[in-house]
Amino acid sequence: MSDKSDGSVAADAAQPAGPAPEAGDAANSDRAGGSPGADPADAAGARSEVAEGADSADAPDSEEAPEESLDQLRRKAEDNWNRYLRVAAELDNLRRRSARELENAHKFGVERLVQAVLPVRDSIEAALAAGDNADAATLLEGERATLRLLDQALESVSVREIDPLGEPFDPSKHEAMSVLPSAEAEPDSVIEVIQKGYEIHDRLIRPARVIVAREADDGGDGG
Repeated sequence: MSDKSDGSVAADAAQPAGPAPEAGDAANSDRAGGSPGADPADAAGARSEVAEGADSADAPDSEEAPEESLDQLRRKAEDNWNRYLRVAAELDNLRRRSARELENAHKFGVERLVQAVLPVRDSIEAALAAGDNADAATLLEGERATLRLLDQALESVSVREIDPLGEPFDPSKHEAMSVLPSAEAEPDSVIEVIQKGYEIHDRLIRPARVIVAREADDGGDGG
């Protein structure tokens, strides 16, 4: 019985083994999701888990980028707001300063003129006080001195006298009261000033009232 068993074992060992799996079949089995005979559903699940892992690994970067952009926008908005507040404060200060300067100009704009005119008043007052005891020549000289003071006062505030005698007639500065023929004067020239005019900084205050010459009639003497 022992010899028969040994013979069976020897016979089994002598039989050739089955064909070995080829390399291509092993590779196909690995790509299919594992070892040969593995369930396709298990292989698909494994691939899904790998994909989810990759997505979860990339997720923090995609979430951090919007957060960084939002922080930058918030900082930029805050900087712009602070800049607006500074500009608004500067404009408000400028508005208040301009309003104060305008108010002072309205209140004290004539201060210079008053300072220039006060000596004129003092001169007139002194002349009136001495009028009872002064002769005509002294009073006349006093009037001339007062007129000089007044002219200086007007000149100090840029008021200029318009005395256009002999000049061409200028309708922007002269007011023609009459037109007379003249053989000596140029036509459309001023031959007489009835009342002088005045201007301040090239702005007309009062036009000069004048008589204007025209060409004399034939045979006339211009009288």
